[in-house]
Amino acid sequence: MQRWQKIDLMVVMLVLLLAAQSASAEIFKYRDANGRLHFTDKRMGGDFSLIWRSSPSRAKGSAMDRLKRNRSRFSPLIDRIAKQTTLHPALVHAVIRAESAYNPKAVSSAGAVGLMQLMPATAAQYGITDLTNPVENIRAGSLYLKKQLDHFQDLSLALAAYNAGENAVRRYGNTIPPFPETQRYVKKVLTFYRQNR
Repeated sequence: MQRWQKIDLMVVMLVLLLAAQSASAEIFKYRDANGRLHFTDKRMGGDFSLIWRSSPSRAKGSAMDRLKRNRSRFSPLIDRIAKQTTLHPALVHAVIRAESAYNPKAVSSAGAVGLMQLMPATAAQYGITDLTNPVENIRAGSLYLKKQLDHFQDLSLALAAYNAGENAVRRYGNTIPPFPETQRYVKKVLTFYRQNR
């Protein structure tokens, strides 16, 4: 085997090893006019061809494993901020689990961001500019949740307001709005809350 082929083989092995550590990956190769191999994780035009794709079974841990790791990672922060905002930590955990499954980079199709899935306008009310910053996100989300609890004096209505907005709760006579998403959300958070207590 020629020296450049050995180097190419080592490069391929290194790229595959790194790719195997990501949840999902593809590796493409291309040999240029000088005979050199090029590798990339992005699909390119021309003569690039797929040489490896990770399978879902190779993904590092299950969704539940990631949720448990992130819960453990953020628990001290959540507990501290819950105490500062006079909320039960189990409630803040329940909202975060329902909203983002403890993913600080989560973004909804509606544009809500971070662990507590804050809309930019809501975050701005609390002076938050980096919605993916866990400290800022949890603090603003907890303050917003506390505001809903203080206003409605009812956990289910506060959760409905957190999800659908306080105006929606008022419009339906201070009841949980008849939106399927909001009704499911309230039930889900209450279930998680009971499990965490």
